[in-house]
Amino acid sequence: MSTSQNLMEIREDQIRNNYASAEGMLDGFDHTPRIAKPRDGAKPATTERSPGVGVRRRFRSTTPGLATRSTARPEGVHLIDRIEAADEKDPLTSPAQAALMQGMRRALATAHSVADLYADQTALSELKRDNLEGTLDATRKVEFSELLSAASLISLQVFASMTTFLLSSHVAEAGEGELDLGEVEEILTDNPQLALHGVLWELDQTLGLVATDDGKAIRVVSIFCEKLMEKVSLKAQNAPRLDSFKNVSYRVEADDFQIDGFTPASKSRSTQLIMTFKKPHEVVGNHIAKYQAMKLSKMLMAYDFDRHLNPFAELGGFIFTFMGDGKPGTGKTTLIQMMAGLLNEYCTNAGYPFRYANLSTDSIDSYQGKSAQNAKAFIQGVLDPQVIGFGTIDDIDQIAGKRGDRQSSAGQQEITAVLMESFAGANTVVRGNCTFGMFSNYPEQVDDALRQRAGARFLVDGPQSKDDYIDILHLLLGKQHEIPLGEHDLYAAQEINKAVAASYDGYSRPSEARLVSVFDTIQEKIGELDTIAKLGSYLKAIQEADERFTGRAIKNITDAVKVRAMDFELPDEWMEKPDLFLTKDYDTKKNMISDLAKPITVDMVIQEVNRYADSEFRYSGKSDEVAIENQVREMQRQAEARRRFIATTGEQG
Repeated sequence: MSTSQNLMEIREDQIRNNYASAEGMLDGFDHTPRIAKPRDGAKPATTERSPGVGVRRRFRSTTPGLATRSTARPEGVHLIDRIEAADEKDPLTSPAQAALMQGMRRALATAHSVADLYADQTALSELKRDNLEGTLDATRKVEFSELLSAASLISLQVFASMTTFLLSSHVAEAGEGELDLGEVEEILTDNPQLALHGVLWELDQTLGLVATDDGKAIRVVSIFCEKLMEKVSLKAQNAPRLDSFKNVSYRVEADDFQIDGFTPASKSRSTQLIMTFKKPHEVVGNHIAKYQAMKLSKMLMAYDFDRHLNPFAELGGFIFTFMGDGKPGTGKTTLIQMMAGLLNEYCTNAGYPFRYANLSTDSIDSYQGKSAQNAKAFIQGVLDPQVIGFGTIDDIDQIAGKRGDRQSSAGQQEITAVLMESFAGANTVVRGNCTFGMFSNYPEQVDDALRQRAGARFLVDGPQSKDDYIDILHLLLGKQHEIPLGEHDLYAAQEINKAVAASYDGYSRPSEARLVSVFDTIQEKIGELDTIAKLGSYLKAIQEADERFTGRAIKNITDAVKVRAMDFELPDEWMEKPDLFLTKDYDTKKNMISDLAKPITVDMVIQEVNRYADSEFRYSGKSDEVAIENQVREMQRQAEARRRFIATTGEQG
């Protein structure tokens, strides 16, 4: 179940062989901090519950020959004692404490196992032997140091990721409220054991300061590991000799846990949706937007959880990001409710976990870096390859700031940077299990580069025709009236296929005045746009009229054309009866979809060029007009202020 062809199973016996060393770390070890400082106020882990009675019993070995061996534990870090001390009133280990200790032991044992596998895959095992024997070649000392550092980062990542994964089902039961743990500082990369000692020492300090009950102990460990993964991921970006780890996916079958480089693993849990869902016929007007949202909902359901890939993402035509824009009150929220409702229904039928999340203004924080963390958490939650995800950013013009705009807060700028990197960055991987929708009443106020990262454009223009207005009036009045309908075929105008065909035909010519001029001029020069060369000339003419029409715009247009090539309706029966399509293997699903694909035509390309360019000209025209109006108002204020100042100083003179 990997995104990669290289899947390595971590055997259960490998993990259990490392249980002893993992438990030894939890039981006790010495560590002298190098970077972090001991926390003031942290209670000792070995507090006695009753005078003369220690927290843990001393054992005398009954094994012949070992009876005289000292059983005193090393002084320093005792995480088992620390966890048990969270609830001083109960001398017995609670189920929550046991789950925490067992989860950490298994995560540490798995971290040891993966580090050992990495050492065998690289030259690290050989260099370790040479170093122990004192025969390490001086020319390989740098390589040895780099490999140890890489193994340290791997151990920390696996420990943190698996601990968070195993505790995820317990965190929800552990209570709520903010816990300010600060940053993880004691990250050492000399060797894997020292690296784990460093973070366990700091975790012990944090537990002693914050964990006043079992629930808080679980939450502290989970939050600490999430912060640790962020720091390790940043260090791993520039660290050498990590390719052999990043290019292989490791899996622990018993825990359904997978390691994909430095990407955090997460349980495939659905979010509980508290939302008023809308049926497609309740979305009046917005024909193309509604049609594409319905298609996209079904596209997402083609995702294969074994291959972690969607056939639509491989064949082309999958919409990873889209921008929905329109005037206030035209139905953007209704469109979100419709799409979330469809996905929720489809996933319920198929037994798939569904996760919906919205990035709101609550995510903007005054603390430096916190807004970026909130945005990253939102992105990672939706990207989780174990779920079908739908993420929305409503009123994105208020959440993500324009770069260079002095009116935007630092938090808004942080969110913009995260969204740009996540939607089309160097590390962006489109698996086809999720989509992100950005919605705005004022798309011209969205940063140009971020707006262009929206692969598809949904014009949300609301009801347009007389029939649309009759339909929406009937819909919103409800049933508590006896007013006759009159001569009208109710909801006939909302028949999606007819409406969409008419809407697409409307883009055979552009509608924005500036673009119409470009279109007419180029046709006069070169005639009908019926070849790739002529279409390319049209694109160049658009770029000359608006320099913001770049190569990214061409990619978005070609992606939209591929969507049109996949312009077929996956049968509703496939969504209702999973065995007809959803539960089939990846290759079968891919072949079934390929059989339904349509050829790309010139008309499709012209319509999508005009549709995309229309929106860009509309955005840029509004943006320029708003900027001009603002400057005019500012100049008028300055002129009035100057007039009043002269009048006042004249009177005083």
